[in-house]
Amino acid sequence: MAYYRRIGNVPDKRHTQHRGPDGTLYREELMGEEGFGFDSSLLYHRGNPSALADARPWEPPAEGYRRNHPLLPRHLRPHALFTEGREGVDAVTGRRVLLGNSDVRISYVVADAPSPLYKDAVGDQCVYVEEGEAVVETVFGALDVRSGDYVILPRGTVHRWLPSGRVRLYCIEGVGHIGPPGRYLSRQGQFLEHAPYCERDLRAPAEPLLREGEDVEVHLRHRGGGTVHVHSTHPFDVVGWDGCLYPYAFSVHDFEPITGRVHQPPPVHQVFAGRNFVVCNFVPRKVDYHPLAVPVPYSHSNVDSDEVMFYCGGDYEARRGSGIGRGSVSLHPGGHTHGPHPGVPERSLGLESVEELAVMVDTFAPLELGEAASVCEDPDYAWSWDVRR
Repeated sequence: MAYYRRIGNVPDKRHTQHRGPDGTLYREELMGEEGFGFDSSLLYHRGNPSALADARPWEPPAEGYRRNHPLLPRHLRPHALFTEGREGVDAVTGRRVLLGNSDVRISYVVADAPSPLYKDAVGDQCVYVEEGEAVVETVFGALDVRSGDYVILPRGTVHRWLPSGRVRLYCIEGVGHIGPPGRYLSRQGQFLEHAPYCERDLRAPAEPLLREGEDVEVHLRHRGGGTVHVHSTHPFDVVGWDGCLYPYAFSVHDFEPITGRVHQPPPVHQVFAGRNFVVCNFVPRKVDYHPLAVPVPYSHSNVDSDEVMFYCGGDYEARRGSGIGRGSVSLHPGGHTHGPHPGVPERSLGLESVEELAVMVDTFAPLELGEAASVCEDPDYAWSWDVRR
């Protein structure tokens, strides 16, 4: 995303000597994408970011999957995975995997404890804050996040989550990069006038975050599994950085919905794109204003994709009567025609607005069920369209 920022103490010319007050040379790190061929930032460290003191294996949250077989629509209730009395869960090691494939992993966690320092070397992360507040400390600086925020963490960003009380997080982890859809951007990367959000809506770190320490552990998720790296100096030693690659937060409440006379398809609700998947959000909005409009979605068959919906606020009209409520996750796989539940189209006639809030992930490869799916599945959902029951 070519939106330039400059934070803290950086030299006038890149790749030149940059020294601290005592004359010590700062260590320059280029953090870039696609082999020097895409967005990047330059960070200036007080210590050597390459210096490791030790390493040991670590097992990330379980990534074993089972096929969605027989093929069924699914309803998951991830709130049931974390009871009120459960404490000491952090936002990294406490994640429970719901769904995934070779392109994306979707997990959920309710955290109340500080996480370890963490680096995802597999892909970018898009974390939606369902409820609560937290500070996300990163090598670029800190982000204050709250309910309704998306947090985009580029691949390779060392960070940690510090909750204020309990925070509920819906985690979308890619194997590539996650960013605004290309159709929202100019050839040079500026948001275009038709985009439903723009640069002003993005919140990035505003100042460096400096920490002291030696032999500091960082949990690393990589393509070979997991490793704990012990860094000789604290990774949060960056005195300044500049560039177009950095973590940022974006509030779902700043998304401006696109509406029409008749029902608009999901692509108008798109907020981010990843490798072989997209992220959309459905926000409170005026609905279709044709005099004969049917405001809820028509039945549709996902020929090329699986659809995952996270119902995180309001009342999702099309699923009324299905058992789905706030905190539910539905999976409508390719090969199953899904749509409004019985009676919903008739009840929606004359509706002028909806108060729903939902995050949708559409994948272009089949999703499989994670270890947590069977623990929190509603076994009756697949039959909820059958009026004979």
